[in-house]
Amino acid sequence: MPPEKRVNQHLNVIEAAYESGVRKIVYTSIVGETEGMAFSPVVISNRQTEEIVKSIGMEWAIGRNGLYIEPDVEYIENYKALGKVTNCAGNGKCGYTTRDELAFAYSKLLTENEHNGNVYNLLGETITQYELTELLNKKFNLNLIYDPISIDEYKKDRKAELGEFMGNIIAGIYEGISKGFFDKTSDFSKAAGREHIGWSEYFSKE
Repeated sequence: MPPEKRVNQHLNVIEAAYESGVRKIVYTSIVGETEGMAFSPVVISNRQTEEIVKSIGMEWAIGRNGLYIEPDVEYIENYKALGKVTNCAGNGKCGYTTRDELAFAYSKLLTENEHNGNVYNLLGETITQYELTELLNKKFNLNLIYDPISIDEYKKDRKAELGEFMGNIIAGIYEGISKGFFDKTSDFSKAAGREHIGWSEYFSKE
C-alpha cells in the first residue's frame, strides 16, 4: 500500500481510540530521513502519524524502530546459494534491532508513565554490512563475502525480484544506509531500562 494512504488509516484508528476513552497511545514509528532516499515516503508517513499522536489529546510515547535484523538471518539460504551478501549499503552503518528487543522496550513505554511525551530511537549498536556478514559467517559457519553494488544496480535487482513497489522500498532502505540515514544514536536504554542486546551475543544464541 502506498505509504501516504496509511496516514488516514492511522488517523481513523487514533480518533476511534480517543473517542472510546483510551487515555494513552504508544506508536511504533521508524528511524530514517524524510528526504534523500526512495524509502523517504515511508518515513514521511510515520512522521505525519507521530504529529497526529502528539496532538490528539491523549498521553503518548513514540518509538522509532531501527531495522529488523531477523530478515537477514531468515535469508541465509539465499546468501549461501550466492556465496555472498550483496546490496548498495557499502560502508554505511545501520542501527538494527530485533523484534524481541522492541517488544521489551514497548512494554515499558506502555506501562511506565515516565516515558510519556518522549520519542525514542530503538536500536542496537550500529554495524556495517561487512560486520553483519562476519556475524552471519560465525553464526552459520560460512565464508560469505560482502559485495557492494551501486544503488541503481540494486534497485534494478530488487524490482526484478519483488516488483516495482516493494523493490523500490527495499532498495531505498539500503540506499539510506549508504548515506548514513540509519546510523542513529540509540535511546534504547532510556526506554527499556537496560542496554540493547549486543550483536555478538545475539548471533551466539541457539
